Amino acid sequence: QVQLVESGGGLVEAGGSLRLSCAASGSTFSIDAMAWYRQTPGNQRNLVAVITSGGTTDYQGSAKGRSTISRDDAKNTVYLQMNSLQPEDTAVYYCYAHRRVAFNEGYDYWGQGTQVTVSS
Repeated sequence: QVQLVESGGGLVEAGGSLRLSCAASGSTFSIDAMAWYRQTPGNQRNLVAVITSGGTTDYQGSAKGRSTISRDDAKNTVYLQMNSLQPEDTAVYYCYAHRRVAFNEGYDYWGQGTQVTVSS
């Protein structure tokens, strides 16, 4: 009941910046967390950043310290600002949402992904 659409990916030179956007629609009122993951071919999908409905954030991996996750509740949109991009940041970036409908019941949703390519 939640649809996620990512945008903002593309080609950027090393040292540059990008802001990824994820627009959520559907039953967005029950989302209690949203996150950005990234994945390269043959590798697992790894968490980059997460933000909860209460506004707390957490960061993981090599992009920690160079990325910022934020939300615009009026637009039902989450953003990932990435600075000082490096070739190792090249990946498909996926938006994730968790929708909780009860204390012991929740659902996971994924966007289609947006490609980020950092050239050296």
